[in-house]
Amino acid sequence: MTGSAIGFESLGEEKRIAELPVEGEVPGWLGGALLRTGPARFEVGERSLSHWFDGLAMLHRFGFADGRVSYANRFLEGRAYRAAEETGAISYSEFATDPCRSVFKRAMSLFQPRFSDNGNVSLVKLGERFAAMTETPLPVEFDPETLAAAGVAWDVPGELTTAHPHLDRDGGGMLNYAAKLGPRNRYRFFRLGPESGAVPEVIASTPTREPAYMHSFGLTERWIVLAEFPYVVNPLALALSGRPYIENYRWKPALGTRFTLLDRSGGEVLGPFETDACFGFHHVNAYEEDDGTVVADVCTFDDPAIVESLYLGNLRNGAAIPAPALTRFTIDPASGEIASERLIDDPIDLPRIDYGRCNERPYRYVWGAGTDGGGFFDRIVRGDVVARTSTTWSEPDCWPGEPVFVSRPDASGEGDGVLLSVVLDGATSTSFLLVLDAATLAEIGRARVPHHIPFGFHGQYAAV
Repeated sequence: MTGSAIGFESLGEEKRIAELPVEGEVPGWLGGALLRTGPARFEVGERSLSHWFDGLAMLHRFGFADGRVSYANRFLEGRAYRAAEETGAISYSEFATDPCRSVFKRAMSLFQPRFSDNGNVSLVKLGERFAAMTETPLPVEFDPETLAAAGVAWDVPGELTTAHPHLDRDGGGMLNYAAKLGPRNRYRFFRLGPESGAVPEVIASTPTREPAYMHSFGLTERWIVLAEFPYVVNPLALALSGRPYIENYRWKPALGTRFTLLDRSGGEVLGPFETDACFGFHHVNAYEEDDGTVVADVCTFDDPAIVESLYLGNLRNGAAIPAPALTRFTIDPASGEIASERLIDDPIDLPRIDYGRCNERPYRYVWGAGTDGGGFFDRIVRGDVVARTSTTWSEPDCWPGEPVFVSRPDASGEGDGVLLSVVLDGATSTSFLLVLDAATLAEIGRARVPHHIPFGFHGQYAAV
């Protein structure tokens, strides 16, 4: 199989390679590791998983030392993976694949939910610990050197969460969201300290009747920015419908998109502020203007058709994928007015910014993966949200993943550093690590892996 479809084929072999061949060069100042997670196994026994988001998670590690690059990969050995290995069957509900439990077992799951710990979406470092995460409340801790799993990393105060927490600058911990489902559903935002054994502290909450699908949220120095796209669920249906998780959500555009601001320190709630219906996975950044106006930048779609387009059958057949737009929402808390505008022409998603310098603050540059809407991500995009311009990198028959920004040790300003992206080479059915200058998108070097790496989602560079 060639072309982008190979990115949705399983990778079964685990390897450790001491040194990859490098073309060009890799900066000597890169001295840590790029850690990534993503789906890598799309079959269990005789059954195929349904959706890109369902594949069993694999961790990947690109290590850097003196211009050399090593590589290792390993399946995330949580309970979902172990059950699949031991039984040859799907034992836990995934995003769009259900284990076909009986009606009785689905009813019992209201009281004893069987959450998957298939952390194939994102990684986070909390204190000295690393964890792989998905949208269920079971982050899996792992060793950043050996990639061995070490059990559930911490508790989450709810049944649904995001795999995109924010750093808590003041305490060195993290802030995240959880939906508490029951007779009275609530969105909860919690803080978790960096020390092992820390207990999550709920710092703000607000009620909801039909929780919206939420993949990420925004954060300013004062506010948590909650965006409720009108893709909502009746919580009872999650347990009793017999349908996979995401198939219980319903698109209700009449609700509009609602933004709510929750004070990080006092729990004060402002809003909701309503605007036109749209859908999105990823917040890019949020911040406050001097006059109190809140700015939230989000990669948006007209509707949730993107979810349907990412079923594996569609992806392997080259079906069209909706193009994401970088959209700025400007909220005036005093008047209740909200406005929106597109920032750059190039479609962009899987966004990254210079987090250490700019998260929660005004910023200028965003990097992401792009597509023209005709197929899978085929370019890297650098957006300038001040000049409203963009630059792209692309290469024939190549499909890049999320570009992770790494700042130079002596960076002179925002965006002074490199991008690291795992690229599928359709011509050879293998993958390579691409290193680009973040300012110009000029190639610095690449390190080739002797096999394909299935398309993943997110990763982190860490000085480990």
